[in-house]
Amino acid sequence: MKLINRFIYFFGGFSIGLILLMFFLSGKKTSCDYAPNSRVIKNINSKNIHYSSELHSAFLKNEITALRIQNIIKYGDVNFTKSETKLDSCKIYVIERSIDEINYSVQLENCTNVVKILTYTLE
Repeated sequence: MKLINRFIYFFGGFSIGLILLMFFLSGKKTSCDYAPNSRVIKNINSKNIHYSSELHSAFLKNEITALRIQNIIKYGDVNFTKSETKLDSCKIYVIERSIDEINYSVQLENCTNVVKILTYTLE
C-alpha cells in the first residue's frame, strides 16, 4: 500500500473518531482539568462558600461585592508561593486576578466540605 493511501485511511478514521467523540461527549459536563491551578479552582467552586466578618463589613460599606469575589475565584490564578498547601486540616490558598487594571487578591481556607474566604486585598 502506498504511503499516501495510508495517510488517507489514517486521517479518514481519525476524523470519524473525532466526530463520534464529539457526539458522545456533547451533552455531558466533561472537562480537562489537569493543571494544578484548574484542579484547585474546580475544587473550590464545587463547595459552599462562607465569608468572614471582615468581608461582611466590606459588603455593607460597598467596598466589594460577593459577585466580584466569586468572579475572582472562578477566573483567577492560584498563587502557590503565597499559599499554604502543606497543612493537614484546611489548606489556605491565595487567588489573584486583575479586573479593570486593579489587582485583587483573595485569601481563602479550603476545607473538606466548605470554603471560607478570609481576606481580600486591592493593589
